Amino acid sequence: MSRDICVHTWPCSYYLELEKRWIPGKLSLTSLSLKFMTDKTGDTLVHFPLSSIIEIKKEASRFIFRSLTVLEKDHVKHWFSALQPGRDAVFQVIEHFWRELLLSQPAAAMEASSSHVTKGQELTGLMACSQKRLEDAATVLHHQGEQLDSIVSGLDKIECDLDVADRLLTELESPSWWPFSSKLWKMPSDTKPSLDSSMASSKALGKAGIVIRVPAVIFQRTDSHVKPGRLTVLVSGLEIHDSNSSLIHRFEKEDVDDIKVHTRYEISIRQRFTGKPDIAFRLISAKMPEVIPILEMQFSKKIELLEDDLMLRSTRTASPEEKDYSVWHAASRLMDCARLQEPSGSQEGGPLQLQMSEPLISQGNTQELRQILGKLKGLALDAQTELERQDEALDGIATAVDRTTITIDKQNRRMKKLT
Repeated sequence: MSRDICVHTWPCSYYLELEKRWIPGKLSLTSLSLKFMTDKTGDTLVHFPLSSIIEIKKEASRFIFRSLTVLEKDHVKHWFSALQPGRDAVFQVIEHFWRELLLSQPAAAMEASSSHVTKGQELTGLMACSQKRLEDAATVLHHQGEQLDSIVSGLDKIECDLDVADRLLTELESPSWWPFSSKLWKMPSDTKPSLDSSMASSKALGKAGIVIRVPAVIFQRTDSHVKPGRLTVLVSGLEIHDSNSSLIHRFEKEDVDDIKVHTRYEISIRQRFTGKPDIAFRLISAKMPEVIPILEMQFSKKIELLEDDLMLRSTRTASPEEKDYSVWHAASRLMDCARLQEPSGSQEGGPLQLQMSEPLISQGNTQELRQILGKLKGLALDAQTELERQDEALDGIATAVDRTTITIDKQNRRMKKLT
């Protein structure tokens, strides 16, 4: 459990069956295990993996009031009481991580046997994680490009409307005996429908532009007010739903004032108001490590990594899900090692017999790495092309906005003269 990172800690009491008494201490939940440490001596009384849990229940009896019980596979039952801030909040968080671990048993089993994973398999996992990150970034980039195209289309329609307004103003400024008909007063028939269709397409894009959706435990206002639900990251903002898929709140991208990353499993989102309470949510999820990189990309100026999370990032060891900044150096280094360790056939005996040992990377892993690297290269080139296209589109939008602003100011002055 070297990679087992603490998710949350709650003050509580544990019932020690041997001594028939309650012992005060702290219950700590990690991504893979649950443990209880005493306050007085700091000793660990119980420590067991989440995968060994059969049942988690909220119970009460004539001896114990509002307790949480955990039943293991060997039918050992653990009793926890006096949970702060409340039994329901602790139950929701522990049950969430337990269920998510059960749903991802193959991945958990692979992580549990990580000591037996070869270097090639570890590197393949790192590369696959990098590919997923790049695919997520490409998805966001694609939706961003569609939004820019919609903006360009909207600006073109605004310029067409301004041309019509210019002709109308010209007719109004002309004397009454001007020998032209009043056809300029008629609006083009296709202007309004196309605008409505553009708005409808942009709304459809906002609904379909889902980047990632993860289950989460939602805290609102106080730590005791907790409910299960899910967090949805959209291109245009964030949505929080409850377990019945009812929308609790939607944050537009520009409405989010700050996002704080407390740990790799816990974040808080806030929208500030003047004269009324802020809207704030705190979310805990076992899938949050997949969401945080996307939030860092979408809300780069609004996201804040707190001190605890920064220390955690600096001290924890690399894993396929968390840390892939050194993938390229590791890939080149291990590929070189693999080539060096291939037996040449012409060299025999002596110290060179060490080269006949098992290579760090098998031929199958090498082939898989080549395929992933090829996909990464293609994704990177496509992303570069899309970024260059969006840069040109942004330049065109800036020019069109300046031109439209000048035209509107000019027409406003002309309308003031008419009045």
